[in-house]
Amino acid sequence: MNLVETFRTGLEAVVSHRLRSSLTVLGIMIGITAVILTVGLGEGAQQQVGSEISSLGANLLIVSPGSSTSSAGIRGGSGSASTLTVANSDVLASKTVAPDIAGVAPVVSASESLTEGTTNWTTTVVGSNASWLTVRGRTMAEGRFISGHDVQTHAAVVVLAPTTASELFGGRDPVGQTVDVAGTPMSVIGVLTAEGSSATSNVDDQAIIPMTTAATRIIGSTSRNQLSSIYIEATGSKTLSAAYQETDRALLNLHGITTATGADFTITSQQSLLATATSVDKTLTVLLAGIAGISLLVGGIGVMNIMLVSVTERIREIGLRKALGATPRVIRRQFLVEASVLGLVGGMLGAILVVPRRSSLNVAHAATLAS
Repeated sequence: MNLVETFRTGLEAVVSHRLRSSLTVLGIMIGITAVILTVGLGEGAQQQVGSEISSLGANLLIVSPGSSTSSAGIRGGSGSASTLTVANSDVLASKTVAPDIAGVAPVVSASESLTEGTTNWTTTVVGSNASWLTVRGRTMAEGRFISGHDVQTHAAVVVLAPTTASELFGGRDPVGQTVDVAGTPMSVIGVLTAEGSSATSNVDDQAIIPMTTAATRIIGSTSRNQLSSIYIEATGSKTLSAAYQETDRALLNLHGITTATGADFTITSQQSLLATATSVDKTLTVLLAGIAGISLLVGGIGVMNIMLVSVTERIREIGLRKALGATPRVIRRQFLVEASVLGLVGGMLGAILVVPRRSSLNVAHAATLAS
């Protein structure tokens, strides 16, 4: 029996046992569908987890001032000193000094009252520059962010976080309106996209103004160049350690400190977030591989069982073929053809059934991230 005759005989056997073949194809189709859907949903979950972790600042360094000591010898907590200045942030922004730093956002902040008409709300007023938006990984829901020109001209403009905007304006559009920030009228030029809150802070409840405006009109201080903190964005997760070393070395030199133990500042990195991202990614990969393997194993066992039943039921047919001269190789090839046809048909039906659905899930996932 040649190969063509073997294929013809195998197809005839599949067609002659319609119910058994249909059940086998159904089992394979379900297995293939489960594998594709599981992989698709898993990839979406990995992307979402990665996006959420990135939004927390996986490439972020936070520089805080050190502690102060009063004349009575009472030591303040970390961040109570005034050891960071605008000049420090300008040096860190230099590519010559720190080539692995992508952006620097100096910050001065204080809790202030905002008033719009008869409505008031107390929130954190943050003075910074145009780099704050990208360094903090935020986006604009409407309007624009503060610009370099706003910083240079001490412009009376403010960008509201969504919670702050909602508390002051309700359902009205705040862009173009005026709010009093600590008694100073300021024009609302934009609203940030919602990011959510954590157990310790609400990043959706704050107001961003030019740092020069904060220093001269709102917060003020004995030294208008003092900073509450400096946010630093590394060029990538792989260069975070290098950016940390460059920041530490530059600030030690600027402050005239020769030993790291005498540093009057603290640098907080996001290495824990990177470790979490790596761990989650590995866990999801193992989980997906396990589910896909089990689904394929179940489908394979189903095909094997059906073929064993087929062989058992057709003992007389096999004996007759042997009597007519068929070799074990030819008979084995016939059953392999039957199994291949059933697997191919089931796989194609499963792919046809699930591919459009998986595309819809990916589109929905992309829309969720965009929103």
